[in-house]
Amino acid sequence: MNLRLRCVARPLSAPALLLGLALIGSAARADVKLSPMFGDHMVLQQGAPVPVWGTAAAGEQVTVTVGAQKATATADELGKWQVKLQPLTAGGPLDVTVAGKNTVTLRDVLVGEVWVCSGQSNMEWNVNLSGNPEQERAAANYPSIRMFTVKKAVAGKPAQTLEGSWEVCSPKTVGNFSAVGYFFGRELHKALNVPVGLVHTSWGGTPAEAWTERSALEADGDLKPMLDRWQGQMAQFNERLGRIPQLVEKWKGEAEQAEAQGRPVPPMINLLPQDPRSSPHRPSGLYNAMIAPVVPYAMRGAIWYQGESNAGRAEQYRKLLPAMIKTWRTAWGQGDFPFLIVSLANFMAVAPEPGDSDWAELREAQAMTAANDPSSGLAMAIDIGDANDIHPKNKQEVGRRLALAALAKTYKRNVPYSGPVYASMSVEGDKAVLKFKHADNGLAAKDGELKGFAIAGEDRKWVWAEAKVQGADTVVVRSDKVSKPVAVRYAWANNPVCNLYNGAGLPAVPFRTDDWPGVTAGKK
Repeated sequence: MNLRLRCVARPLSAPALLLGLALIGSAARADVKLSPMFGDHMVLQQGAPVPVWGTAAAGEQVTVTVGAQKATATADELGKWQVKLQPLTAGGPLDVTVAGKNTVTLRDVLVGEVWVCSGQSNMEWNVNLSGNPEQERAAANYPSIRMFTVKKAVAGKPAQTLEGSWEVCSPKTVGNFSAVGYFFGRELHKALNVPVGLVHTSWGGTPAEAWTERSALEADGDLKPMLDRWQGQMAQFNERLGRIPQLVEKWKGEAEQAEAQGRPVPPMINLLPQDPRSSPHRPSGLYNAMIAPVVPYAMRGAIWYQGESNAGRAEQYRKLLPAMIKTWRTAWGQGDFPFLIVSLANFMAVAPEPGDSDWAELREAQAMTAANDPSSGLAMAIDIGDANDIHPKNKQEVGRRLALAALAKTYKRNVPYSGPVYASMSVEGDKAVLKFKHADNGLAAKDGELKGFAIAGEDRKWVWAEAKVQGADTVVVRSDKVSKPVAVRYAWANNPVCNLYNGAGLPAVPFRTDDWPGVTAGKK
């Protein structure tokens, strides 16, 4: 006998339906989840404690397993949990298992060196837009280099999560990644022979205050005006919102008149003001959305290519950049991790006469930050820019010079990493005698006579000077127009003509021996 069972679906009562939905929601919230920083193909930092974090049901026990190592945590009342793995050895691939009421397994995980790559458009500039993109893409077969790009976002408070995922470096994936980040990572990978993870978080045209934690801006009277300026923008925005009804009425009249006269009706969208809260220029807005949720992902250090948007306030940058670096280091809690800075490239027309320059003052602020911070380094781009393009295409050399700084200062390799750096000046009659550090096999003028030096007397009037290399680490500067020199400047312009190098082929760091007020003095 064949028995046929018939199932009849009956509508659920409202209470039963609500209970079912609640149970489904509860189950979803109970799932163990990881921060998006953790995924297949990621690189974990070698030789340091490795935080791993995410969410689960409140009170749920979560266990993270990597090889023979296990670490366990209990989710707090908000469902947050974090474990800290003991230092790992470079290598892989490994699986990482995260288990609670459910299990998540991450595949193809490597252990090596992790660096954060941040800044504005010259850091964002991708491989496809750089020099020799076809050849670079074709050669980008580096499966041990992994790349993570943080999606652009702005937030008013530190965000808990972000959008992004890890990709294996290949000819198909490298094109849209940060060129400076990739070329830096490639050099490190070749030199260290370990996997390299690159976390790219940048946004073109943005100022450094957008990447700085708010408390640092509030605490310094020279930085607080940036917050005050933004509050003024918010006041203007709210005032404009209040006037929208009147603006709409005015628009109606203009629209009717345009319609009657056969002209295009003015767009209504112009009535809506732009909300400053969504602007990437918002102080701390990018720190909150694009740095805070990366923290505390274990990493070795950061590379930074930014400054163009702060050039008009270069003197202020002397405080702003160190404050920003300090907020990052405080947030990560890894001590004074390396922070490597790209000095602004040469750009704009060559000035016929020596004088002041806001870009030169910004480079000075970058150099001062690096010089005053033993864990920081400076990579010059003064000789590889483009007068007609703020985005020079030679990102390969920028990445190489950053890698030299990392290899020497972070990994303690015996490699030259800096061009000549001004050390001291003495005056002998009508001559200024300059001493340099980082001469590395001697100073030299590239392609002819030394250029880019200016000299001034007590009248503070700058004139071009004759300059000659004398000995291994000395340059002598003079001019027939200055009988008693008091100050010298080198490469002090937006786009200076300069050619002082050391034996390692690295260009000298622009400098001035004076401390006279610059064009950005007092600008906040």
